[in-house]
Amino acid sequence: MEHRQTTHPSPGSSRCFRLRLHAAVRPLASAGKWPLRGSLSPRTRRQKTRSSPLPPAIWTSRETCSVHLKKRKCCAHMGSVLALSSSPGHQNWPFSPDPPPSHWDAHPAHWDSPPRWERRDGRLPNPGSFHSLHRSCKDVFPQQIEGVKMILNKTLSSFFKVSHTLHLSAVSPSYYRFHVEHLQSDDYSKDKDAPALIGEMDSSGSLNAHALLHLNERVRARTVFQTQQSQFVTWQFETEYRGNDFTAAVTVANPDVPRESVILVAHFLQSVSSGLVLGGELVYHRGRAEEGGILTLAGQYSRPNWVATLNAGKGGAHASYYHRANKQIQVGVEFEASTRTQETTTSFGYQMELPEANMVFRGMVNSRCIIGGVLEKRLTPLPATLIMGAFVNHRGDKLQVGLGINVG
Repeated sequence: MEHRQTTHPSPGSSRCFRLRLHAAVRPLASAGKWPLRGSLSPRTRRQKTRSSPLPPAIWTSRETCSVHLKKRKCCAHMGSVLALSSSPGHQNWPFSPDPPPSHWDAHPAHWDSPPRWERRDGRLPNPGSFHSLHRSCKDVFPQQIEGVKMILNKTLSSFFKVSHTLHLSAVSPSYYRFHVEHLQSDDYSKDKDAPALIGEMDSSGSLNAHALLHLNERVRARTVFQTQQSQFVTWQFETEYRGNDFTAAVTVANPDVPRESVILVAHFLQSVSSGLVLGGELVYHRGRAEEGGILTLAGQYSRPNWVATLNAGKGGAHASYYHRANKQIQVGVEFEASTRTQETTTSFGYQMELPEANMVFRGMVNSRCIIGGVLEKRLTPLPATLIMGAFVNHRGDKLQVGLGINVG
């Protein structure tokens, strides 16, 4: 693949290079500039109610963190890199023509948990990973659901899990997906540094492979390979170091020596006080015909029951606010602006838990006149969860309805 046109840095993202496709590229995708790969979005594991352990993501802003290539093939190549981005925001907006997001690349439950040495008396806490800055707000919003979906999960041992997903849709292509995990799933186990190996293949032949390794108590490594049918589209290597009060990470994506192309991403977060975290992200892309860099600054202030986060750069800004009203109700507000598309979006989401009824309801409304909600009902004593969702686009006069069942 040759790059014949000079590229320009696209809008800066707050968290580039998480291992999943974030809606960070949604504004450009909606403008027809970049393709989205819904197969790489994250989903966060939710105890009892959440259908899948992998967001996902989570890893959620429509800001962008890469370099825009004008040729279609080049766009697809960069899109695959963005699929591994850590950009916050929703993985897939309702009424998107892209396939529903996959959960293959989300972190295990303990991957982002505080280190054992984080809470020493008299020391500032470790700020965690850069890609998890907006996670609290993201988890409040409902995930896109359309058509009929069935998920069958099977735990073969304390380390080995498999799942089968069948999705029938009239909007996006129907598919079958096989997912396998090798990780420590026992929450009470003392061995939290066990490696995690995650793989997934769908009916089109596309394969995603993800490896998470704890090299020691402070250093973690992550590797991702993704194929689109018979072609490699993503290969990424990331190393993260967690100090007592800071986190630093370096990511190398799609290195290609013959084409002299590579994408480098550096993240840094520093705890300034017990509630304030400051940091930034630097994205650098080099190719035969293009070269560019983007700097994005990030800040987060948290209190016991609320979290405010802001990412701002040359290409736009992403702000989120999460508030936990009580044990049953959580709310979140997001504001996103892109200088490239000259668009802004404000979204409000909420989550209501009814433990006695084994139900969780998530709803959302945004400035694009989209209203939606998803209800998850645990069918006790059966090991199954019923999922029902509906989204209405009043401006576009469209309706999406989904029904799913998660077994296991």
